[in-house]
Amino acid sequence: MIIPKPAPAPEPARKISFVSLGCPKALVDSERIVTRLRAEGYELARRHDGADVVIVNTCGFLDSAQAESLQAIAAALRDNGKVIVTGCMGAEPEKITAQFPNVLAVTGPQRYEDVLNAVHRAAPPRHDPFIDLLPPEGIKLTPRHYAYLKISEGCNNRCSFCIIPRLRGDLVSRPAADVLREAERLVAAGVKELLVISQDTSAYGLDIKYAASRWKEREVSARFLDLAAALGELGVWVRLHYVYPYPHVDAVIPLMAEGKVLPYLDVPFQHAAPAVLRRMRRPAAQEKTLERIRAWRSICPDLTLRSTFIVGFPGETEGDFSFLLDWLDEAALDRVGCFRYEPVQGAAANDLAEAVPEEVKEERWRRFMQRQQAISARRIKRHVGTRQQVIIDEAGPRPDGWAKGRTGGDAPEIDGTVHVTSRRPLRVGELATVKIDRADAYDLYGTVVGY
Repeated sequence: MIIPKPAPAPEPARKISFVSLGCPKALVDSERIVTRLRAEGYELARRHDGADVVIVNTCGFLDSAQAESLQAIAAALRDNGKVIVTGCMGAEPEKITAQFPNVLAVTGPQRYEDVLNAVHRAAPPRHDPFIDLLPPEGIKLTPRHYAYLKISEGCNNRCSFCIIPRLRGDLVSRPAADVLREAERLVAAGVKELLVISQDTSAYGLDIKYAASRWKEREVSARFLDLAAALGELGVWVRLHYVYPYPHVDAVIPLMAEGKVLPYLDVPFQHAAPAVLRRMRRPAAQEKTLERIRAWRSICPDLTLRSTFIVGFPGETEGDFSFLLDWLDEAALDRVGCFRYEPVQGAAANDLAEAVPEEVKEERWRRFMQRQQAISARRIKRHVGTRQQVIIDEAGPRPDGWAKGRTGGDAPEIDGTVHVTSRRPLRVGELATVKIDRADAYDLYGTVVGY
């Protein structure tokens, strides 16, 4: 009797340590790279010092973001030694190789094949058909119950403070059917909230002349409104980010009033003073913005408006800044972020006007945040006594059913939180009806009254 030799044990899979920096759009790039790696049998490592190679997806938007990226590369080289660099900062490789000539490769944003090729050279894959399984929605780096849905790459705007078009190129929209099929896969995998992102979400489809594509036995055009309406048919939360205030944005507000998409708009206004906006070269007409905000709220009273602003932009006068503060009072935005202007190498804004001294930037930033904090506190108190649908982000074993979640007016990571108590333990990703008992400047506190 011949006893067959046992099959040799499969070699352990190659391990990749991954660092993803920057905005949600960069996170989606990271997810696409990780999905490809997992499909080829690679595993993700939690630490640099045990991985076969480290990938650092960089951010290059601001000098401070570039400094953070360089620190991450230095840490990866120190802890591992084999480092591949990609992302926005990779569009200017000399900034990386000048400091770190021993990195294995540097690729620009959206260069997924180049990243994979560099990984193959550094750590060839070891394929095992019994364990190399890939879920149909791909690998996500967010919690299971929400996901970012990128609808386009690049940007056609030429804002004077921004170098993103130079790093990521002009607008390239995805066909609507491709976006919707990805959204369906995510929902089938358990995603309860889709966060729609791009560099300029409301410009979606412009580059492909709003071409229609086939989805669910019908044609859907690549238009901001049509895509939002189709996503609203999937039965999950749909949140719209990075929406420049072009006139056609008005048409999506009724969808929010009807509950088809979340009553939430993330509009990067950046400033309000006309002279500053002209130097910023901001797209979309700004003169009637306050009128449009009032019209939006008349159609959808529950609308939450989030925005970002820059103080200390070159040439900003005290009069410009006072105009911005007065505008904030009238606009009464719900959620606001504010940045001190940073001169980014290669940005046209650096040479437009005299720089604002750092101490003046700091003083204006503090005044801005103080003013907006009072506005946000007034806005959030409107929810006390109401019942809100809340999606649960964190849940613990405490007997009082403590959990943390968000209303439809709160995006993950950047907006407020609802602190919840419940008669029974809650699950992450669960939707609960919460009676709001009190509020502070940014967060809500309440009790579950329905599941």
